[in-house]
Amino acid sequence: MASINKVILIGNLGRDPEVRYTPNGAAVCNVSIATTRNWKDKNSGDKVEETEWHRVVFYDRLAEIAGEYLKKGRPVYVEGRLKTRKWQDKDGKDNYTTEIVAEQMQLLGGREGGGGGYGGGQGGPEDYSQEAPSAPSRPAARPAPAPASRPAPKSSTGFDDMDDDIPF
Repeated sequence: MASINKVILIGNLGRDPEVRYTPNGAAVCNVSIATTRNWKDKNSGDKVEETEWHRVVFYDRLAEIAGEYLKKGRPVYVEGRLKTRKWQDKDGKDNYTTEIVAEQMQLLGGREGGGGGYGGGQGGPEDYSQEAPSAPSRPAARPAPAPASRPAPKSSTGFDDMDDDIPF
């Protein structure tokens, strides 16, 4: 049976990226991305907000791009996979860290959105992916916008706002 290890995040950078290089010259960039979930408390009716922080690591050319264009507070889309690493502290105690190894990144927001310009000309999203461990990244083609759909007729089922294209 096949298995899948895929993570998709859309969030904001909590700090500027940290780029460093391995002894053999490969770039590694670490960032922290915050995602926020909002809901209404059933008992009190108050709005509740929960922020989750995610450790994300970029490698090679994607790490260099992330280090150059990402800035604290900037919105970003990241696709990758979960990876758990084991490491030892100075006392020899084993520690484990689970992080997202980024394979694709898309810068969100305009140029004014949080930190300098990036190639692309129009201030829209830029898409970068990690093709292979040492392959250069390049902006990916953007899909054409979906055609506008007509509003669905009102029904008496209470599901007027549901889309007819539910995949199940």
